[in-house]
Amino acid sequence: MKQKQTFSDKVFKYDQELGNVKIDLPDSYKLINPYSGRNKKQVLQIVQIFYQKYFNDNNKRRLILGSSPARRGSAITGVPFEDASNLQKETGIAIANFHVSNASSNFLNKVIDKYGGRNKFYRDFYLNFVCPLGICKTNSKGNQVNCNYYENKRVEEMLTPFMISALKTQINFGIDTSVCYCIGSGQNYQELSKINKKLHLFQKIIPLEHPRFITQYHPEDEEKYLSKYLNALTCE
Repeated sequence: MKQKQTFSDKVFKYDQELGNVKIDLPDSYKLINPYSGRNKKQVLQIVQIFYQKYFNDNNKRRLILGSSPARRGSAITGVPFEDASNLQKETGIAIANFHVSNASSNFLNKVIDKYGGRNKFYRDFYLNFVCPLGICKTNSKGNQVNCNYYENKRVEEMLTPFMISALKTQINFGIDTSVCYCIGSGQNYQELSKINKKLHLFQKIIPLEHPRFITQYHPEDEEKYLSKYLNALTCE
């Protein structure tokens, strides 16, 4: 009798398949794919260990979606919203020359702690992105900078079939579609809502301010936003 795949098995298989994704974007834009890049071996080891630790079951989870992985964040580590230093503590694996800890993961770590810790949080939620691969663009000075999927309409059009396929695949992991949480209450929420209006993937989508917006522009109101996150996540 074939053993039923766990949630972690499905995530690991999906991330391996993401390594095969190649989309030629317009000049100056490119995808960042940690599952096929130079750190592919370490990234897949981290993914396997991390998800086996917290997702080795068949629980139904609610989905929390950011826009796309940061160029020097999840687009390198392969685990959404987890910074490299924390993943090294979790898995014992370091990614060479990468030690960035970002504000988004620090804020979400506080949310996770207040929710009841990693075991409880990841038993109930699965985090990813509307576009699960990072995007960067080369600016006028020749430097690579972060880019969101919605910043350029042609880029968004080219990525939309991939994003829709990714959402449908992840829902099949065992996602509770009664509610989806959208990190980014502006354009990311608007674009995800358009997709949802067309495809009816989720019964409702709840927007939440992006941690970077909170930590950069409203650090004095952090407790207010932490409470907002917790109230939304604990509302049945």
